[in-house]
Amino acid sequence: MRAIWTGSIAFGLVNVPVKAYGATEDHDIDLHQVHDKDGGRIRYERRCEVCGKKIAYKDLDKAFEDGERTIVLTDEEMEELPAEKSREIEVVQFVPADQIDPLMLEKSYYLQADSTSPKAYELLRRTLQDTEKLAVVRFALRQKTRLGILRVRSTTMVLQAVMWADELRDAEALAPEKSPRISEQELKMSSSLVEQYSGDFTPDQFQDDYQVQLKKLIEAKIEQGEQLDTEATFGEPETSEGSGEVIDLMEALKRSIDGRKAKTPNKASTEGKTSAMKKASKKGQAKKTETKKSASSSSGKKKASG
Repeated sequence: MRAIWTGSIAFGLVNVPVKAYGATEDHDIDLHQVHDKDGGRIRYERRCEVCGKKIAYKDLDKAFEDGERTIVLTDEEMEELPAEKSREIEVVQFVPADQIDPLMLEKSYYLQADSTSPKAYELLRRTLQDTEKLAVVRFALRQKTRLGILRVRSTTMVLQAVMWADELRDAEALAPEKSPRISEQELKMSSSLVEQYSGDFTPDQFQDDYQVQLKKLIEAKIEQGEQLDTEATFGEPETSEGSGEVIDLMEALKRSIDGRKAKTPNKASTEGKTSAMKKASKKGQAKKTETKKSASSSSGKKKASG
């Protein structure tokens, strides 16, 4: 892995040199566009609307439109912005984890301790871990001033970018004018359905089915060519039992609960069987112990009589 950023964390007067690495990667298969007639690659050009010429990337500048005119900002002017030059992650606050709205979280970066000061890194990591708090930070990355949080994952600190408050849209604008009435029975059955689906989150149990099938399609095309039999490759498409308009909410909840029960082993039954097996095992062990004791006693009596 190659570091995408090198700088330091400013924690009061403590300076923690770090290197940042992307914590995630895209697993999607890369596809590009081609002409359907001859398979020729389609490429995009940077062409000027005024002179009509193709423009090289080195000749591009940024600009802002105010509705009446275009304000051009050169690379030299952009580089003079103080925030862009900063190589510092400034800790501004420590907050409880539950105060950070997950909706605000963006891309994550692993922070590796620079070899020049591993002790300062470990001190901050342990402090975050022991206090169970997140550090709110300010930093600059890719020509943008950003807000972020520092948290601990295993033995590593993670820098996670956070959206600015004014970048979040108001959810209340989408709320219905009049809230529908929910009965106690509907709420009870809905909670029961939630309980049926409840469990510990294990990411490894899930896979991106679309990417798996896309890879299968590509491999089949390589093997079979243009005469690909998609039905033989993928089988018949599955039909969803839950499709169609839901008329009776209570009936839909009941059917969902019944369907889930049929797929999932009964918890009470499973616990009962486990309990019964344990009891049987204990009884068996008790009988073995008694048999051993009896045999030992008989052996002792025979020796005494001899």
